[in-house]
Amino acid sequence: MPTYAYTARAQNGTKKQGTLTANTRQAATQMLQQKGLVADKLTEKGGGLSFGGSAAKLNKRVKTAELLVFTRQLSTIVSAGLPLLQGLDILADQTDDPNFGAVIDAIAQEVESGETFSDALKKFPKAFPDLYVSMVRSGEASGDLDGVLLQLADYLEASEELKRRIKSAMTYPVVAFGMIILIAGGLIVFVVPQFAEIFGSFGRDLPAPTQILIMVSNFLRSWYAIPTMIVVGVVVFFAVRMYGATETGKYNLDKMRLRMPIFGNLLRKVAISRFTRTLSTLTRSGVAILQALEITERTAGNEVFAKAVREAADSVRNGDTLADPLMRSEVFPAMVTRMIGVGEKTGALEIMLAKIADFYDAEVKAMVDSLTSLIEPILIGMMGVVVGGIVIALFMPILQLSSLVS
Repeated sequence: MPTYAYTARAQNGTKKQGTLTANTRQAATQMLQQKGLVADKLTEKGGGLSFGGSAAKLNKRVKTAELLVFTRQLSTIVSAGLPLLQGLDILADQTDDPNFGAVIDAIAQEVESGETFSDALKKFPKAFPDLYVSMVRSGEASGDLDGVLLQLADYLEASEELKRRIKSAMTYPVVAFGMIILIAGGLIVFVVPQFAEIFGSFGRDLPAPTQILIMVSNFLRSWYAIPTMIVVGVVVFFAVRMYGATETGKYNLDKMRLRMPIFGNLLRKVAISRFTRTLSTLTRSGVAILQALEITERTAGNEVFAKAVREAADSVRNGDTLADPLMRSEVFPAMVTRMIGVGEKTGALEIMLAKIADFYDAEVKAMVDSLTSLIEPILIGMMGVVVGGIVIALFMPILQLSSLVS
């Protein structure tokens, strides 16, 4: 049974410290309440940070949905006038993710020991990205932490919605394409051999498409087909991964993705939406433009856009405007760079960026909706071409034989 160290307040306001044994944190809290104490701090003993963990052990990725709920709830707690430390304790107890609860509890311990909230968050970079930490730091400096947390929650909600749209656009074509592969494979493995036996009795040379189809069928039915495909697949996967790990490779692969038919335009709009939304959120919360551009570069999600933002940051550092280097990069559409230029001249850059992000969010939504209706006939056409090609290759020898007989 775990032992908990507690710091609590009696009804007269006197602080008390001690330890108690309970099955869970909730049970320990109830035991303190039965004694007439209100828990300010409750930590499981046995190894540094709460729950016996360490910063390195607890530093794991957190689902965006969990981070969104935490941020919105903490904003509500802080705006209601409750102390930050008490708010963190409340949220640590009620989060569904045990590891995230331990992270929040560890952050509360850091804050209680004198660390700023942003510095405590910085110790868990996988759970709280640079953007999050920088905005919290600006909120602490301006005294508007609850407002900044609300902006962060809105940003995370918009990002999560964008991800959901992209997943919904990609799921159907992936599943349908997989079905096409299975159907084609079934025809080649099970149907083609039956025709190959018939063709063998013709005593004539087969058409080239039929010969190729039979060769593919023989290969897929051989014992070494699956090991060969696995080896080739693994080699290709790691080769692409190693190439993508290099600076040039990552840039070239991302550039190739942007040039893909149909999906390239969607990825471009998503990248523009993410760039403008992130930069707008950071500048609105008071983060300096150069620091905001550095964070935006790291969260761009596409090396082509990251390079354009990096070069823009260098130009801004040398006294240039933001719009001009973005225009020279030829990555961003003219509408985006011109609206950014107007925002810089009027002193309303963050508002203009938010308008651009809203526009491209709507564009992404409309494109996802249209893709759903467009992809279906394309995939049906692909299935027709694959299956039709196999059928034609199978019947070409029969048609040739019929013409010779006639």
